[in-house]
Amino acid sequence: MICELAPKDIEEFKSTNILPQTPFWGRVKGNQGFLPQGFELTISKDLLISEADPTGKKSEDLLVLIKYIDLNTCFAYVPYGPKMEPSFENQGLFLEQLSESIRPQLPSNCIFIRFDLAWENQWAIEEDYFDASGNWIGPPPNQTQEYRVNFNTENWNLQKSISDNLPKNTFFLNLTLSEQDLLSNMRYNTRYNVRKATKIGVRIREYGMEHLDDWYRLYLDTAGRHHMHVQHQDYFSVILKNQDNSKKGVTVKMLMADIDGEYLSSMFLVLSKERGTYLYGASSSSKNNLMASYALQWESIKLSKAWGCNEYDMFGSAPNLNQSHPLHGVHIYKKGFGGNLYHRMGCWDYPYNQKLYDIYQMQEVKK
Repeated sequence: MICELAPKDIEEFKSTNILPQTPFWGRVKGNQGFLPQGFELTISKDLLISEADPTGKKSEDLLVLIKYIDLNTCFAYVPYGPKMEPSFENQGLFLEQLSESIRPQLPSNCIFIRFDLAWENQWAIEEDYFDASGNWIGPPPNQTQEYRVNFNTENWNLQKSISDNLPKNTFFLNLTLSEQDLLSNMRYNTRYNVRKATKIGVRIREYGMEHLDDWYRLYLDTAGRHHMHVQHQDYFSVILKNQDNSKKGVTVKMLMADIDGEYLSSMFLVLSKERGTYLYGASSSSKNNLMASYALQWESIKLSKAWGCNEYDMFGSAPNLNQSHPLHGVHIYKKGFGGNLYHRMGCWDYPYNQKLYDIYQMQEVKK
């Protein structure tokens, strides 16, 4: 089995559907206190599937973000990477070999590496983890997860992170379908709301930096209603400024819905290769009966399809219909558009310094 890494300029990365593994994401995070590093990862195919030809090789770009905890320690974070997805029984072995192979390339004071895995959750395909109504109840306790993932590894060193960073559950829409089929796949109420908003004159347009203040007012309104952590306006300015505006890179569209000049809803649509991503959304507390957010989402889906995307990522939802989940309302709204619910593996850590890692974990618990 082979696992090799060579440094690579992130601006030389090939285009990919996976937004957090793009040069754009590296630039955005570079403005938010992370140090982006790029690598070309090459492995033998038997590291993905045990029975594969060990002489065959596969390569991909890998974005790694370095975050300093203090002056003396840091950790490495891999957002939605690596992209290559091994068979379930090889996942731990792959991550272990990657962690050890990349270690010499990381700062000497790096205490662990965290993989935010976009891979399908191993327990999301097992009947035992669904209730009688077909709702996924979630994975087993961390200790059980760790036992399975570490099976076949040498060091048994992979640990489930205390929390997950990027969305672990999402809805994907198949944009190879016709617009009529996409509408037909929606729940009745969603389809009705889309048509109602259009009929009463809700208008959707794309705006630039000059309307960021309008976006931010809607964002603050939304954050206040849902008790969300509030990002500074500069956070969204960085997203708009760092796009590539090309089919090979990443394009960001700030879309806003209005009626008679009053902005009611807004979102950041991000287009990366053949995937559209609903990255951020915001709406006004007033005139909810006009259903502007439904018209906005439908326009975003159509724009992604026209761009050439074959899938649309709703980027975050609850894992099931549990009404006590803080994202229950978001889940119901996004489910209405007819996509398929997908569950990711989430964050997994490989400590290099167990003592310092344990201290960092205790700090994470307190946050």
